[in-house]
Amino acid sequence: MSSEIIYDTANVNDISELVRLRIAYMIDDFGSISDHEKKCMEEQLPGYFERKLGKELIAFVARAEGRLVAAAYLLIIEKPANPFLLNGYDSEVLSVYTEPEYRARGICSKLMSNMINYAREKDICRIDLVATKEGYPVYKKLGFEDRVQKYLDMRMKLKQ
Repeated sequence: MSSEIIYDTANVNDISELVRLRIAYMIDDFGSISDHEKKCMEEQLPGYFERKLGKELIAFVARAEGRLVAAAYLLIIEKPANPFLLNGYDSEVLSVYTEPEYRARGICSKLMSNMINYAREKDICRIDLVATKEGYPVYKKLGFEDRVQKYLDMRMKLKQ
């Protein structure tokens, strides 16, 4: 595969491709999704991307062969300031995904480097992520550190 890869950020013209990649990521991550889950995502995601893309959600993408072949999302979250977030700007990485035929070519590292540079330029205090075993070495190499917390992660599911 010798197609040129172009790196940039997604815009509203990329929404259908972002939906496709998000669903591909979910299938890859969970092994499968039901038709109902896929339908719900196809209904919710376009509106979400229209409202958030380029504002609270920055999608770093790789383009090849006229389509998106990889994406990594930075969700920017404004919180009340604290000693770790003096300006209140926090962020979280979501859905880092590269199509299988484009893996092991440094695309994820480039997307993440672009994301880190963007976050620095925007004065974001930190970037959090939850890594898969496959992604962990990539993120460590980029400078992410294991989180040591005095608090325990908890969650309450309110709706499926």
